[in-house]
Amino acid sequence: MASATAAPGVSGEALSPLGQRLRVLLSSERVVGDLRGYFGIGMPPSKATFTGNRFEHLAGGGDRPEIADRITAEDLVALQTLSVTVPAPVALDILESPLGTRLSGLLHAIPRDIDMADADATVVADSSPADQAWHLLCEQYGVDWVIAGKLLARKRPRLLPVYDKVVRCALGRPRPSFWLALHAALSADDRALHRQLLALRQAAGVPETVSALRVCDVAVWMGHRAEGHACPR
Repeated sequence: MASATAAPGVSGEALSPLGQRLRVLLSSERVVGDLRGYFGIGMPPSKATFTGNRFEHLAGGGDRPEIADRITAEDLVALQTLSVTVPAPVALDILESPLGTRLSGLLHAIPRDIDMADADATVVADSSPADQAWHLLCEQYGVDWVIAGKLLARKRPRLLPVYDKVVRCALGRPRPSFWLALHAALSADDRALHRQLLALRQAAGVPETVSALRVCDVAVWMGHRAEGHACPR
């Protein structure tokens, strides 16, 4: 297990505070087991505990080419596997009204086939299309920040992370933004933390269709809850 979870070449001096915190969490001996448990690896579907293990794969995923630039009813159902729901009036606006068109235009400008660790920081910076989509949902339509982030993560799972109250409790509120701080941590030291996430995914037997970002989210979420923190999902 040590060889699967170790991150050769990662030095504390090379990492930001967020990166150092992630290195500690991802190096825990329980991470591989947590990933296997969350994604139901080796379990029959009837025994799977976490509905979130269907978030990526429901209806073929939210980033498949034919629907990558529009939000579908299936995407809205996928959010429910992570225990959140888009308010009905907003959901209807997304599916039937100009909001959906505006989001589609922004999604079209957000890269689909790239990992956060490989993307330029401008892709997740303030005023980027991704940032504009998040603010559109939160500020103009009153969608909770957790829900907005999860919806965008469904559409761009390799590039945009799930960031909820449990993950925030574990990793804090880095400045200038969580997206930029996580990008810096994952791309530092020749992408060492990103490579560690891929190694953890392989060690746990999690499908390659699950992004490194999602592996990170699940590992942090499971580990933080196991430490006894009563943070809501």
